[in-house]
Amino acid sequence: MKFSEQWLRSLVEPKVERDELVARLSMAGLEVDAVEPVAGEFTGVVVGEVLEVSQHPDADKLSVCQVSDGKDTVQVVCGAPNVRAGLKVPFAQVGAVLPGDFKIKKAKLRGVESLGMLCSADELKISDDSEGLLELAADAPVGQCIREYLNLNDQCIEVDLTPNRGDCLSLTGLAREVGALYNQPVQFPEINAVPASHDKQISIELLAPHACPRYVGRVIRGVDLTQPTPAWMKTRLERSGVRSIDPAVDVTNYVMLELGQPMHAFDLAQINGGIRVRMAEQAEKITLLDGQEIKLNTDTLVIADHQQALAIAGVMGGENSGVNAEKTKDLFLESAFFAPLAVAGIARSYGLHTDASHRFERGVDWQLAERAIQRATELLLQMVGGEAGPVIIAQSAEHLPQPAVVSLRAERVNSMFGLQLSDNEIEQLLAPLGLQLDKQAAGQWQVAVPSHRFDISIEVDLIEEVGRLYGYERLPVRYPAARLAPQPQPEAQASVPVLSRLLASRGYQEAITYSFIDPDSYALFHPEQPALVLDNPISAELSCMRASLLPGLLKALAHNLNRQQSRVRLFEAGLRFVGQLDALKQESMLAGVITGLRLPEAWAHGKEKVDFYDIKADVEAVLAAAGAGEEFSFVPAQHTGFHPGQCARIERDGQLVGYLGALHPQIATEFDIDQPVFMFELEHALLEAGKLPTFKELSRFPEVRRDLALVVDADVPAAQLLDCMRAAAGKWLAKIHIFDVYQGAGVEQGRKSLAVGLTWQHPSRTLTDEEVSDATQQVLTALAQQFSATLRA
Repeated sequence: MKFSEQWLRSLVEPKVERDELVARLSMAGLEVDAVEPVAGEFTGVVVGEVLEVSQHPDADKLSVCQVSDGKDTVQVVCGAPNVRAGLKVPFAQVGAVLPGDFKIKKAKLRGVESLGMLCSADELKISDDSEGLLELAADAPVGQCIREYLNLNDQCIEVDLTPNRGDCLSLTGLAREVGALYNQPVQFPEINAVPASHDKQISIELLAPHACPRYVGRVIRGVDLTQPTPAWMKTRLERSGVRSIDPAVDVTNYVMLELGQPMHAFDLAQINGGIRVRMAEQAEKITLLDGQEIKLNTDTLVIADHQQALAIAGVMGGENSGVNAEKTKDLFLESAFFAPLAVAGIARSYGLHTDASHRFERGVDWQLAERAIQRATELLLQMVGGEAGPVIIAQSAEHLPQPAVVSLRAERVNSMFGLQLSDNEIEQLLAPLGLQLDKQAAGQWQVAVPSHRFDISIEVDLIEEVGRLYGYERLPVRYPAARLAPQPQPEAQASVPVLSRLLASRGYQEAITYSFIDPDSYALFHPEQPALVLDNPISAELSCMRASLLPGLLKALAHNLNRQQSRVRLFEAGLRFVGQLDALKQESMLAGVITGLRLPEAWAHGKEKVDFYDIKADVEAVLAAAGAGEEFSFVPAQHTGFHPGQCARIERDGQLVGYLGALHPQIATEFDIDQPVFMFELEHALLEAGKLPTFKELSRFPEVRRDLALVVDADVPAAQLLDCMRAAAGKWLAKIHIFDVYQGAGVEQGRKSLAVGLTWQHPSRTLTDEEVSDATQQVLTALAQQFSATLRA
């Protein structure tokens, strides 16, 4: 909410500087977003009167004016289209300084001397209007400082309120808060009941009392809406971010800002029969004041007459019954209470957001409607004349909110805050909020909650109010004391923090993406599995619970690529959601994506790009983190989202742990990724458990190595070859690894050559050549029998 500091201080004067007031409001939960001056910094500008205007002799668009500053008459050359004799405008005298440090000096414009400058609102930074001079009232005192005349030594303060504080969406609500914070009296607006001077009434029917249990109206006849809105009201409206339109609209907006009660004025001549507050009918339409036609839903509360809908209740009025300043002579004023739950979300469902809907959704004082009608009537009659009829009240008592009474204990207050507040201090803090404290015993009260506080229903709500008003910054600070023993860190367990640090050490960066994804991304990875859809999503792009971490990571990767980050390595640890609510599984997953160069760009590095084996090495490091890496195996596979020829299934004792491989090119296109991407996703619970390392003495005897160049069919997995070799090499085999793969000249079509190094070592003696040769021959025999392997010539 935006408001004028001067307006607030006219209701309550806290006797503190602006900066302190702003800080105190923020600390009390009314966060101040902005403080802006209502005008730019300038000096030397007074109210001037244009006495004469003549055409410039050498310029068609310039005028030569004689201007009085209250003491002297000077000549000023002006190019504004609205300059005329008798006009009173801001006059910057010679020596004045305008916003932007622009100094006014004597000048000649096309050969004619000019001693000053007539100003527009934009030139003084009062508003953005630069179409012509800022026209002042005819009774503006010539020569008075313009800052004093227009009350420009003011600031606009914007407060960002939490949804539970709808009572502060008005100047009286804010003044009540400031009065309570500084223990200062509040001068609430004096509201006088305006007696009826005619007996004209219209019928009001509450056909949806659960949504609108109270509706107040009044007929005002014989108004003259061509009369101008008083300058003081226009100023307060504009400094609250509300544009002045006509007296009827301005008064309803002013009452809303002052008291917090949204109101609406109908053209009485456009109401057929009477008012009916009802739910919209199927396919019913209404054209709103902003000109757009809306097809109403049946859950929408409307204000209607006996023929059609006139307004969406609590949101916006209709064009057909709107007030026309030239034609409208009789008004029907509306002031109602709409149940917050009945109007919540209605404006948003039609793509609307109005000041009225903002307030009604948060809750408006249900006892305020009649007072608002009286206040609006009094202001209207002063401005546009007319005669007021009797106040018409329709209500359903059984559907009105019931006043709340809450118990409060001083002992509970002090224990929660660590304070020693007396009963009197607690009463002094709470009473200015309108709370009525009925003391039952020492330190015990029954507190009657005022109708403007929807957010107080239990004892802790009252305790929170005590803390706010006392000042959170004044609460004592005490640090917790405890005997904390070091927690053991299981060596045989790869926790998420351990794996996160491991991946970070390998060049990955941790990402945190939403647990919700869009339906299209979901379908790319799980076309056969129905999505778990949210009933009330943040947006359509975040409407499905993710069944994989990869879509979110790929969006993050694409986001980085689009910002010229060509080498990206991201990982995420989080939950995936499989199934529907009746059988929903939440599984902890670890996923990663990589793309770009293998090594960071540098003069000593090559330009090789990552491939399948880079991400396989990262995954192997993750699998080995708990000391049981040999229990995992990689099996060629196909899986949705992965490239069919570059995908592996990871198993542990036959149980699926996850997948790794290249991103499918078609899915890469869907994410606007035009370079190879490799990824993995693992179920954390299946890779977490490992085994404790055990001590093994190093052998003091030499190793013996044999290198074999084996030719096998190209489709034989290397892992199967290694398993066969381990089984046949004997118990003294220490190491085995592949150090070369070759296909081409010298190797027949459909075959490949694998160079494998085998190392044997005995713990207590040196192995003989005969022993190593026998073991080597056993390996070759086993390979020939199982895979038709031969030694490469």
